[in-house]
Amino acid sequence: MAQINISDSKYYDNRELSWLKFERRVLNEALVKDLPILERIKFVAITSSNLDEFFMVRVASLKDMEHAGYTKPDIAGMTPTEQLIAINEKTRELVDFQYNTFNKSLTPILRESGIIVYEKYEDLNEEQLKFIDSFFMSQVYPVLTPMAFDASRPFPLIRNKSLNIAALIEKKTDTVGVGTKNESEDVEFATVQVPSVLPRFVSLPSDSKDHDCFILLEQIIERNMNKLFLNYNVVAASPYRIMRNADFSIDEEGAEDLLLEIEKQIKSRQWGEVIRLEVESTINKKLLAILKKNLGVNEIDIYKIKGPIDLTYLMKLYGIEGHEQLRSPKFIPQDNPRLRPGEKIFDEIKKGDILLHHPYQTFDPVVDFIAQAAFDPQVLAIKQTLYRVSGNSPIIASLAHAAENGKQVTVLVELKARFDEENNIIWAKKLEKAGCHVIYGLVGLKTHCKISLVVRREDDGIRRYVHLGTGNYNDSTAKLYTDCGMLTCRESYGEDATAVFNMLSGYSEPPSWNKLVCAPLWLRDTFTSLIDREIRHASEGKDAVIIAKMNSLCDKGIIEKLYEASNAGVKIYLIIRGICCLRVGIPGVSENIHVSSIVGTYLEHARIFYFYNNGREDIYMGSADWMPRNLDRRVEIIFPVEDELIKSQVKHILDVQLGDTLKSYEMTDDGSYVRIKASRGKKPVGAQDTFCKEAKKNNEPEIDFLKKRTFIPILANEVIDEQ
Repeated sequence: MAQINISDSKYYDNRELSWLKFERRVLNEALVKDLPILERIKFVAITSSNLDEFFMVRVASLKDMEHAGYTKPDIAGMTPTEQLIAINEKTRELVDFQYNTFNKSLTPILRESGIIVYEKYEDLNEEQLKFIDSFFMSQVYPVLTPMAFDASRPFPLIRNKSLNIAALIEKKTDTVGVGTKNESEDVEFATVQVPSVLPRFVSLPSDSKDHDCFILLEQIIERNMNKLFLNYNVVAASPYRIMRNADFSIDEEGAEDLLLEIEKQIKSRQWGEVIRLEVESTINKKLLAILKKNLGVNEIDIYKIKGPIDLTYLMKLYGIEGHEQLRSPKFIPQDNPRLRPGEKIFDEIKKGDILLHHPYQTFDPVVDFIAQAAFDPQVLAIKQTLYRVSGNSPIIASLAHAAENGKQVTVLVELKARFDEENNIIWAKKLEKAGCHVIYGLVGLKTHCKISLVVRREDDGIRRYVHLGTGNYNDSTAKLYTDCGMLTCRESYGEDATAVFNMLSGYSEPPSWNKLVCAPLWLRDTFTSLIDREIRHASEGKDAVIIAKMNSLCDKGIIEKLYEASNAGVKIYLIIRGICCLRVGIPGVSENIHVSSIVGTYLEHARIFYFYNNGREDIYMGSADWMPRNLDRRVEIIFPVEDELIKSQVKHILDVQLGDTLKSYEMTDDGSYVRIKASRGKKPVGAQDTFCKEAKKNNEPEIDFLKKRTFIPILANEVIDEQ
């Protein structure tokens, strides 16, 4: 048999096309009839938001490569130009499917459920038309700024992601016949931005108490365009939206002030190259030609939309007041059985390591960990990494309080966290003002690890308490993302945590580490050696198993090593939420690899790595995916789970996810994904539902059934006091 070259591009999927497959899985949730209608609508909105970011970053990056003449193929053997062509084809299929789903499947159900969103003002009755005309003059007109384009005025700068209305206008004359849509030579172009400071959908008066009626703001403006151009007739008008290149690179070594440099780059995002133009499918041809020419887009960049442009507004619709029956009941994150409200968190951590499983268990202990440290007189120092935090972060507030209380507070705020740069700059300045030592990260590396260290003086000396996690210190997204965290005061973890912060603040790394594994130092080598060990065991005829759960897998070196392991007989189970460039079921390459993907109510975000190790199981958790950026270009941490109880809990998490028959997909040997179904006669079981039920059950107060109880009978002649 000829030897197989596992580096051959045919054994790999393209990263961008794999991501689009994930988007399709997300959109599939909008078709699940068992979900309430507003939950289904939400998945359409999520898809739109994800697609926006995909274009601003991934497509933009490929266009930059194409402009630079870069022709090196990716691991799937595709050049940037070939990738752009394939992305265009698959994205159009996805967008068509998205709008078909929204228009044909969801809108009729919304209407039946008492929510009507009019897409055209022509569909309104007289009362509603009067209302929107009045609303336009009182609420909208004062905010609008129409912009003309002619020989004396250049084409207006259109902001990234802004919704606009383009119009062809012609001067009014007394000549009979002029003023109709004849698109004469005198026709001029104008545009007006739909103001983002106003709500996208506007509530309308309704004839029925059973219906809430809405219309999109752009329709109100389009109907009243003539009021913006009093001496003109509006020949044609149509909404449009552009996407610009929002990916920027910074010369960190050449930048005198990183914070100022990033502030400049954030502003430049609004004016990057136009990489996508969305227009209504019915747009006037001349109007489109003007937009195409002046925005500098090619035909491949134009998307003609059959419905409202930018469906991210549906997230606001999801949140409208009332209609609770159209949403799933909200799950309330439960208390961790060891960390009840009011408990002294440091005393509890001293009893043993604690596993946190979000959002099934509340994020409050992580917030309390910093909050209690801020006001604890025995705490000497707090050190913290921050990548993405919430808009009104209690952790930021506690860190500021700690510094004001005289504690040594060191915070690494990663200014390069994409699309959170502006937010992080604000927090960095606030923390500095409060007296914190703020570090902006390392040159050339993003600090993505999730670690918090509290140094406390106790009766037996200095003790270090550490929180390590797979997700951000963000109390808002912690309710939406599934993540794991661990609280410990083991000395070996504390020493390593100190070493991490010394490395981040400018000191060299220590000669040796105890427990934590850091990128870009030796994380790649560690994963390689762990996989090699399973290969060795398999070749010796021993059981060998790898289970890995993560967001994305696209690192060629790791994939090659997994192919080698599969060929050696290692059983490999991968739970990959999004991008997966590995292929399954290839004879002699990946027959022993199973890939699944869970798409549910919560965004799967935890990273867990299990290695059987001939029965001496090793489990790691952390912040890193198997991607080149995580292994080579970021500061990441994975940490071993050593407590036997926590080990069993983490194994249970993996077992439940591998047994999901409700929200899980499996990859087939042609690279497509199919939904996993329960065996005939068995009820589908969802991992996320299971964890919700278990969290509730574990939070119930324990009843001591062995405790002696005395039962006192009530006698017939006794008076019962019911008060």
